[in-house]
Amino acid sequence: MNYLHSIGEYFLMLKGTFHRMTKGSVLRGLILKELDDLIIGSMGIVAFLSFFIGAVVALQTALNLNNPLIPKTLIAYAARQSIILEFAPTFISIIMAGKVGSYITSSIGSMNVTEQIDALEVMGINSLNYLIFPKIVAMLFYPFVIAIAMFLGVFGAYAAAVMGGFVPPDQFVQGLQEDFIPFHLVYAFIKTFLFAFILATVPAYHGYYMKGGALEVGEASTTSFVWTSVVIIITNYAVTQLLLS
Repeated sequence: MNYLHSIGEYFLMLKGTFHRMTKGSVLRGLILKELDDLIIGSMGIVAFLSFFIGAVVALQTALNLNNPLIPKTLIAYAARQSIILEFAPTFISIIMAGKVGSYITSSIGSMNVTEQIDALEVMGINSLNYLIFPKIVAMLFYPFVIAIAMFLGVFGAYAAAVMGGFVPPDQFVQGLQEDFIPFHLVYAFIKTFLFAFILATVPAYHGYYMKGGALEVGEASTTSFVWTSVVIIITNYAVTQLLLS
């Protein structure tokens, strides 16, 4: 019953987030701040991880191709498919659940503990809209982060495979173009938008409704990471089943 209560509370939070909108000029400033904190602030770790994930995928594929009858273009093909379909959208989102999710939970949770949320309500401001709506809007730019992750992942695979001497450059490029299905990109970005919404709202829920003091803020951040990851994995399975099966 506790899970059902939490799910209902989450959807009521979403309903409240889109009611009694905050003044447009105030929201604009909040959205720009969230863009800086959530999107631009995450570019470094995303770029680093994407490059080396792509490199490792290419190396693992190349080192396991022992049969001389298997074409070397398969290295690039496998790297492209792995990065576009799963590693860039899903794996990076799990990492972001730890970085962005914990930040959202701890920032809102700290405001909860220090009664700043109560102060907003006393001033007649819809605290849900003021705190959560800018995060949702900022996370709409999350697919751009994943697009960069895809590019850097493929670039990392190219660097590892070509510079490592596993495949000539022309064969790697041929493998990248081999049997390319444009809908796979559409599928990847559809689930990225869903992951962005989850990354903005699930951690916000855990921060907004937490009870206690500073210790509980840390516990809420851990819990939000776990549940955000769980929801992302379940959503990933559901979207894959619906769009690719």
